[in-house]
Amino acid sequence: MTKRAGILVAVGATVAGLVTAAPSTASAPPGTGPVTPGAAAPLKWTACATKSYPTLQCAKVRAPLDHDNPSGRPVTLALSRVPHTAKTSQGPLLVNPGGPGGSGLSMAGFVASSLPAKLAAQYDVIGFDPRGVGRSTPALDCVPEYFAPVRPDSVPDSYDAEKTARNRAASFAAACGEKYGDLLPYMDTASAAKDLDVIREALGAQRINYFGYSYGTYLGAVYAKLFPERVRRLVLDSVVDPDGVWYEDNLGQDHAFDARHKAFAAWVAKNDAVYGLGGDPAEVEAAWYRMRDAVKKRPAGGKVGPSELEDTFMPGGYYNGYWPRLAEAFAAYVNDHDQDALATAYQDFAAVDGSGDNGYSVYAAVQCRDAGWPRTWSTWRDDTWRAHRKSPFMSWNNTWYNAPCATWPVEPLEPVRVANDRIPPALLFQATDDAATPYEGGVTMSRRLKGSRLVVEQGGGNHGITLSGNDCLDAHLVAYLTDGTLPSSGGGSGADAVCDAQPEPKAAPAVKAASGTRGAALHGLLGFRGR
Repeated sequence: MTKRAGILVAVGATVAGLVTAAPSTASAPPGTGPVTPGAAAPLKWTACATKSYPTLQCAKVRAPLDHDNPSGRPVTLALSRVPHTAKTSQGPLLVNPGGPGGSGLSMAGFVASSLPAKLAAQYDVIGFDPRGVGRSTPALDCVPEYFAPVRPDSVPDSYDAEKTARNRAASFAAACGEKYGDLLPYMDTASAAKDLDVIREALGAQRINYFGYSYGTYLGAVYAKLFPERVRRLVLDSVVDPDGVWYEDNLGQDHAFDARHKAFAAWVAKNDAVYGLGGDPAEVEAAWYRMRDAVKKRPAGGKVGPSELEDTFMPGGYYNGYWPRLAEAFAAYVNDHDQDALATAYQDFAAVDGSGDNGYSVYAAVQCRDAGWPRTWSTWRDDTWRAHRKSPFMSWNNTWYNAPCATWPVEPLEPVRVANDRIPPALLFQATDDAATPYEGGVTMSRRLKGSRLVVEQGGGNHGITLSGNDCLDAHLVAYLTDGTLPSSGGGSGADAVCDAQPEPKAAPAVKAASGTRGAALHGLLGFRGR
C-alpha cells in the first residue's frame, strides 16, 4: 500500500462532524426495487471539496471497537460523500478500493465522476476509511519506515539471511502487539463489515448498494453474509477467492504476478525499436534479472536494491498503463547506466510514506487475524522455494510481506463462509489474467453467491477493470446500477458475459502513455500490494 507522488488523488480537506450510531436490529426484505428512506441521517456533513471533486462532503461516525459490546470503547470512521441531485434517489452506494488498508475517501469522488451523470445523480456515493485506516481513528502504524531502503535481498542466499528476514518480520508482529494489543483482536474483515452497517444506520438507509474493488470484494461479500437483508445491489470487481483467505491466495499471487512480469517482458520485446532491450521476451527477462543482480551489488541511486526493484516493477502487474514508464527506466539503466531513472521510478511507484506505513499495518492486522496461517516456518520456506523455482519474480518478496502472520500476537479467527442465497443477484467483474486476484477467484465467488453474474474481460491483465476505459464492461455496470439489469446466465460455464480486453499501451513517451486516463486515475486510488 503506497502513496505515489502525482498519482493518488488526495481528499485534501479535514473531515468533520462526529456522531454516534449503533447497529440496527430492524430488517427489510431483500430486493432491487426503489429504496424506502429510513430515519433522517444523524450525520453532520461538511464541505471538503477538491479541484477534481467540487461537491465532495465529509463526516465522521462512531462504531464500537467490539461489536459484541456496543456500549464499550468506540472507533471513529471517516466518511466522504458526493450527494445525489436527482429527485428520486436509489440510496447510498458505498465504495471501497481494497487493501485491506486502502483509504476510500477519494473513491466517492472518482466513482461519482466516472459514472454517467444521470446515473450518478441518483446515488449518494459514499467513501470511507475502514477502521484503523487513514483519517479514521485510531489509525495503525506499527513500525514507521519499515520499508525504508535499502532492505535485504528478498531471496535469501544463506540460512543467516533467511533468519535475519524472519526476525525482521517477527519484530514487526511484536511491535504491532506492543503498540496495539487492545485493538488487534478487532482488526478483521467481519468487524469492518459490521462497521458498514453502522454507516448504513447513520445514513438513515434500510439497505445499501455496495461497489468494491479487490479486497473490497471480500469485504462486500462478508457484509452480505452477515446482513443479507441489508443488501440492495452488490458489485464486485477483481474478486478475491473466498476459499483461499489468505495464505493460499498469496501463493496464487506468486505465479500470477510472474506471468504478468513475463507479459511485460514480451511487450518490451515487441517494442524493441523503442527500448533496445532485445526482441525476444526471454532476452528481455534475462536483462531484467541481470539488472537485479547489478543493483544487489550496487543499489541504484543508493535506494534501489533487489527488493526495491521488485517493488518498483510490481505495479506493472496491477496495471499495464505503467509499462511505458517502467520500460523507460529499465532501458535507461541497462543501456545508459542511468541510475537516477531507476531511483525516480522507485520513488514514484514504490516508496512508502506515512500513509503506506498505515496501510501495511492494517493489511497485516486484518489478514493475520482473519484466518489461520502456518505457524511452522518450514511450511513457508518449502512453499516459497517451490513457488520461486517456477515463478521467481516476487515469490520471496510476497512471503516476507506476509511473514508477520507467522508470529502474529493474536490468535486467528475462522474465515467467514460467504456462500449466500439470501441476497439479490450480484454483479461480478474479473479479468482472465489478473495477478492480484487471479481469475479462478471470480468464478468461485460467483458460484458462492446464488443468482450472481460474472462478466469476464477476456485477455485482460489489469486489476480493477470497470470505470477504467472499457466501454463494454462499463455498459454492464451502468445497466445494473440503473435498474438491476444483469446479463443472461451462462448456465454454470463460468462467464455469463465476455468483453474484449483493451489494447495494450503504446510505447509512447511515458508521460503521454498514462496521464489523463481513467485507468491511471483508478489505479492510483487502488494502490499496490494487498488486493
